[in-house]
Amino acid sequence: MTSQSIKLSLNQQQSELIARCISLGDAADLQSLAQRAVREWKDGVPSARPAPPAKPDVSTLSTRRTLLSSHMIQPGTGKAFEVLKGQVLRIEQVEGGQCADFNCFNLHDYKEFMHVGRTRTVHGLNPGPGDYLWSAPPRERAMMYVLADTVRANDVMFPRCSANLYESAYGFHKHTNCHDIQSEAQREYGLTPDDVHDSFNLFMVTEIVGDRGRIERQTSRAGDYVEFLALMDVLAVPNVCGADIMRTSNFSLKPLKIEIHDASEADLAVAPAVADYETQRTPAQFRQPTIKADRPLQRDESYVPQFTNTPIVERDVEVQLSDAEAETLASFGLHQYYGSNRGAMLRDVVFSWWEKRYLG
Repeated sequence: MTSQSIKLSLNQQQSELIARCISLGDAADLQSLAQRAVREWKDGVPSARPAPPAKPDVSTLSTRRTLLSSHMIQPGTGKAFEVLKGQVLRIEQVEGGQCADFNCFNLHDYKEFMHVGRTRTVHGLNPGPGDYLWSAPPRERAMMYVLADTVRANDVMFPRCSANLYESAYGFHKHTNCHDIQSEAQREYGLTPDDVHDSFNLFMVTEIVGDRGRIERQTSRAGDYVEFLALMDVLAVPNVCGADIMRTSNFSLKPLKIEIHDASEADLAVAPAVADYETQRTPAQFRQPTIKADRPLQRDESYVPQFTNTPIVERDVEVQLSDAEAETLASFGLHQYYGSNRGAMLRDVVFSWWEKRYLG
C-alpha cells in the first residue's frame, strides 16, 4: 500500500491537546491519531450552508488619507490604540482566516464603552458597513461607524472566549483567550480584567442552527479589512482571537495589521449625521454625579506586555496517510478554506474530530 506525506503545522497549545489525546489512549501517536480522525470524522462541510454575501463595493471611498501609524499584532496578543474623532482605524488580514476581537472605550470616560447588546438590537447579528458601534446605557451614543468591510462576516452573538472555557471544556490550565488578551492589552491604560466587555467579533462567521448559534470556518484572505471611523475620541483594543482549536480562525493563529489614518473628506461624508437625544445621559445628569475614579485613559509609560503562552510558534510534523485516507481527506470539502494545503485540511479534521468526540 502506498502512502502520502502531509506536513502538519501545530503550535504549542495544539500539540498539548494532541499529547493529551495520546495519553488518554485515543491513539499511540500523532500518526495514528491523524489516521483515526480521517477515518472517523464523517461530517465534512455542510453543503446546505448559504453562500457568503457578496463583498461590498468600497471603491467609492477616497484613498487620500494620511497614514498616522501602522502596527502588527502577533498571535496571542492585542494592543490598545488611541483613535481620535475623525480618524480611521483599519484592521487587516495578513495571511487570511483570522478572527479579531474588538473592544473600545471613550478615551475620556472609560465607563462609556461599546455595548454589543445595543449594537445587536439596532443592527442585527452581523453588523457591517453603514452600521454603528453604540455605547451602553445610559450614554447610548454612536462611538464608531463601520466605514468599509471587504468580507462582511462580523458577529455580535458570541461572547469572548476565556481562560475558564479552555480549562472547563478543553482541559487547558493556560491557553490564549480573548478575555485575558484584552485584559493585558488594556492594562497599558490602567484598565482591569473587570473592564473587559463583550467584543465585536470581526471576520467571524456565525449562523443560527435550530435555537442555537454556531461558529463556522471563514474565507477571509490576505488584504481583507474592516475600517471604523471614530465619532469620538476612543481607546480601541483589537486582539488576535486566541481560539486555535476551534473553527473560529480555521484552527490556526495568524497576525493582524492595524493602521490609523486621518479620514479623508470622502470618508467623513459617508457617515450620516446621528441625532442627539435628551435620554443620552452623561454623569453630570446622574443623581449621584460624584465619580469615584479618574475617567481619562492615560498610557502607562512603564507598561511591558505579558501575554499568555506567547510567542505562538508553529512547528511542522510529517504525517503519512495511505492513498485511500488521502482521498477521504480530499472528499471532506475543505478546499474552499485551504486551497491545496492538505496540512491545513488535516489539522482541521483532527481538531474537528476531537470536538465531536469530547464535546459532542
